[in-house]
Amino acid sequence: MATSEINKNADENTADKNGNVGENESPTLSARSAAATVYYPVAPGQQVNVRRGPNTGSQIVRVLPEDSRVAIRCQTRGETVTGPYGTTDIWDSIAPGQYVSDAYVKTGSDGFVTIRCS
Repeated sequence: MATSEINKNADENTADKNGNVGENESPTLSARSAAATVYYPVAPGQQVNVRRGPNTGSQIVRVLPEDSRVAIRCQTRGETVTGPYGTTDIWDSIAPGQYVSDAYVKTGSDGFVTIRCS
């Protein structure tokens, strides 16, 4: 493929601010929308403990009220917990030093849905 064809194809595959693919649009707008924060609901009727670490022995730092939604920063493995959404050892970091068991968060998956915590 000639260089001019490669450049033309690259231009055609960028997205506009509405996510529409077209010519001569900035690809950075599409990248920003891909990084949008996703909020997941906690189990209905549950007040969920937020802990300092990914285990039930860690200090409770706060309690999420019923019908809360959380943004998951990253996920890690920890103590296995059984909750409304099954049994899992995945814990969701919702803020620095704040973890909730994924067994209480409706992510739609039994596995990781975002990056692993470092």
